[in-house]
Amino acid sequence: MDTAGILRRLVAFDTTSRCSNLDLVHWAADYLESAGARVRLTSDTSGFKANILATIGPDAPGGIVLSGHTDVVPVDDQDWDSDPFSLAGRDGRLHGRGAVDMKGFVAACLGAVPDWRDRGLRRPIHLALSYDEEVGCLGVPLLIADMLAHGPLPALAIIGEPTQMRIGLSHRGFYGYRSVFHGRAAHSSDPSLGASAIEPAAAFVTALAALGGGRGGGTTVNIGRIAGGSAINIIPERCEIVWEFRPPDEAAARAVLAAIEGLAAGLAAGVSVEMVPLASVPPLSCAPDSPVVGVARELGGLWPPIAMPFGTEAGFFQQAGIPALVCGPGSIAQAHQPNEWIALAELDAADGFMALVGDWAAAEL
Repeated sequence: MDTAGILRRLVAFDTTSRCSNLDLVHWAADYLESAGARVRLTSDTSGFKANILATIGPDAPGGIVLSGHTDVVPVDDQDWDSDPFSLAGRDGRLHGRGAVDMKGFVAACLGAVPDWRDRGLRRPIHLALSYDEEVGCLGVPLLIADMLAHGPLPALAIIGEPTQMRIGLSHRGFYGYRSVFHGRAAHSSDPSLGASAIEPAAAFVTALAALGGGRGGGTTVNIGRIAGGSAINIIPERCEIVWEFRPPDEAAARAVLAAIEGLAAGLAAGVSVEMVPLASVPPLSCAPDSPVVGVARELGGLWPPIAMPFGTEAGFFQQAGIPALVCGPGSIAQAHQPNEWIALAELDAADGFMALVGDWAAAEL
């Protein structure tokens, strides 16, 4: 089956993050096993979602991980010209939800498996397909932990998010929180009897805003939602803030978290705060002279590199000791849009990339 044919099958599975991805997982696992891959599945606690880890080639260190996610964003309230879950070809483009983000890359990987199987690989090729990337990269930590527990360490990971086959070396992290301030309610005629939750929450918001420089690639902060109080004449006993920050590197992330701990520790008497993490996606920072970059360029990744405005799963691999970068077909400009599409020429480029992955893995060590 060619890449476009596989993509047609993948798009037909509605793997919107609120849905189960198991139909796609079982189809892909059967395909991979029939092509000779060794397949492992890891599931979330509900059994509603699963990751796939498939290996082609020897059980040896030094292999390559090709990583993608199986979930897609909703099509609700979007005006599509065709069925989002039926791949439609128009003017050299293939339209469908997930066509570019990122089932096109996954299809190219799957399409290359029979060729890789027949190449007599000297290094392993691992396909890592995760669940729930679009809602906070929830599946990939489990996938990586399972990979490291049951096999030797790969040499590098390439995450196939859409970069038009340019090599992506860096992106900010993403950390989201719900901060709930608790005070003590009282009649506003005598504020000394209560403890306002809104006032320290407002000071917290001001301090958060001061932490976000944002220009020149620095840390950004966004306050997404504030809700608190019940009436004009009641000292508010609760105030909730939903917020996020995006640091350029792990040192910046640690600095923000340390500052937040200090703010939370300095609250007035009668006030407490509960910090609930909502998302934790580490940043990516790969040096241009890293060996992983040399391999990616050998495989056809385009230069000069780019810094990406969007987050990916690459930082999780980097944290696990696997050098990582981003390189995949299609443009992020089409992701999450109505009539999402990937150009046939981009799929052809991905197919060429996968053929060179096979050359690399089959070469003399």
